[in-house]
Amino acid sequence: MQLLGSTTSPFVRRIRIWAALNNLPIDFINLDIFSEQDRQTMIAHNPARKIPVLIDHDFTLCDSNSIIRYLLEQADQPLLSWQQENYLTIINACNDSLVEILLCQRSGFDTNTDKLFFNLQNERIAETLAYLNSHLLEPVFKSCEYLNISLYCLLDWIRFRELTDFSQLNNLVDFYHKFADKAAVQQTDPRK
Repeated sequence: MQLLGSTTSPFVRRIRIWAALNNLPIDFINLDIFSEQDRQTMIAHNPARKIPVLIDHDFTLCDSNSIIRYLLEQADQPLLSWQQENYLTIINACNDSLVEILLCQRSGFDTNTDKLFFNLQNERIAETLAYLNSHLLEPVFKSCEYLNISLYCLLDWIRFRELTDFSQLNNLVDFYHKFADKAAVQQTDPRK
């Protein structure tokens, strides 16, 4: 199996960490999705022009949600429950809004201006982080390895990109520091 992605993508990183923690060998192909050559490689496997992409022989999957479902089935592990899927959707919504903000910043926009798009993204980020902070300790969340991985990747990406401040959300801060010690987390650190 091959995983196309970039070391800085939190969506790619969550798959890499899950695979490492579950001893699933995946050949990671690091792409610079903004270079012409690597962008063409990405597009050849995903017309939506997004990463990650998983290639298993002649079978290709795009999107981290589809990929983890496939990997869980391959590893004969239980799929996420509907409640866990809902938490994952909330994590993804926050991550998507942060990606939009980063892309706007890199395009020269002031994302702190009073504009509907920026206001909606910033509101979603604040509300989803507060929601996750208050639900993180629930057994259905705590017991799901992939949710924990996905949440950690979101929080670390926030710190890596310096996009928002979650230091007042104590449950998230405690979780972040405890999860950071895992070897798979260190091996996939985008700062290296």
